[in-house]
Amino acid sequence: MKKSRIGRREFVQGLAGSVAAVSAVPRTGYGTPIPRQTPPKIKFSVIGINHGHINGQVQAVQRGGGELVAVYAKEQDLLDAFVKRFPTVKVAKSEDEILNDKSTQLVVSAAIPEERAPIGIRVMRAGKDYMSDKPGITTLEQLAEVRKVQAATRRIYSIMYSERFENRATVRAGELVKAGAIGRVIQTVGLGPHKTNISTRPAWFFERERYGGILCDIASHQADQFLYFTGSTSAEVVASQVGNVNHPKYPGLEDFGDMMVRGNGGTGYIRVDWFTPAALPVFGDGRLTVIGTEGFLEIRKNIDISGRQGGSHLFIVDQKEMRYVDCQNVALPYGDQLVADVLNRTETAMTQAHCFLATELVLKAQKQAQKIKLSS
Repeated sequence: MKKSRIGRREFVQGLAGSVAAVSAVPRTGYGTPIPRQTPPKIKFSVIGINHGHINGQVQAVQRGGGELVAVYAKEQDLLDAFVKRFPTVKVAKSEDEILNDKSTQLVVSAAIPEERAPIGIRVMRAGKDYMSDKPGITTLEQLAEVRKVQAATRRIYSIMYSERFENRATVRAGELVKAGAIGRVIQTVGLGPHKTNISTRPAWFFERERYGGILCDIASHQADQFLYFTGSTSAEVVASQVGNVNHPKYPGLEDFGDMMVRGNGGTGYIRVDWFTPAALPVFGDGRLTVIGTEGFLEIRKNIDISGRQGGSHLFIVDQKEMRYVDCQNVALPYGDQLVADVLNRTETAMTQAHCFLATELVLKAQKQAQKIKLSS
């Protein structure tokens, strides 16, 4: 227990440093100033703050006109850090205090991954909409129950895929693809490398059942983007594999995984790992390549290793030229759209079918993945 507690303190310190670093980058969504909304369009609260993504989730809803009302978390150290960042928030004494608050229309969560779906089910049954960090669901059994409750309650169950929703280059790439800039999309190649940062990770990071596995976790971003850019409304997993190839001290950790998918709008390849070297100044060189019949585009989400500053870098090559697209002033629409969906009972931020299909793909890929065993 003592070792786990020290890890949590280091985790909080690491989150504070990472948030400060991201806020200094002008081309990402997380540092965007939040304008004061008078009056707020909706009121929302938070249950579970175990991942630093919660800061970006809250800011997205605030940008859309939401007022943060209350937060509930079991961990006092994480709660202290959250209140320091959002000092006007009320600290709730229990989850039920938030679920029974009739003024709260939306609940946001970045709890431990295995807890996110059960929280969302309770939220929907309480008559509120829900937005989870990714992965929003960690087992096929959870997915079946979430689908059942969502269909019965008609509440929103949204998963914030920040690599698409909070990255300006990805938003702009979506606009260009929809406008036909590279013709008909054939394939997406999504790469999600990350730094391990072992010393700052909480205990659940190393427990397979709690984070869901590497494909369930990280690859959910790439599955979402595959469906979005290919326009696929149905898809299947062709092949998948996972392994722990370099962390024998942590048998519950999967440090590498990849998968092939095929949809009715295109194909996709996804690779994710925990092998980003220390020399890279960001957490990972996330990339997305979208291949079309008339050209291709590539997004360097967090860094341009050729020297351009900041993140959200977009390159496009078509039949006439190759060029760099400045995305610094691209608006991030997810928060506005989600707030509008809460008010209008629409699906502009992300359809419910898309949300569940992206989740289903990674859960099936995780379940059927072959185990990688490399010879020494």
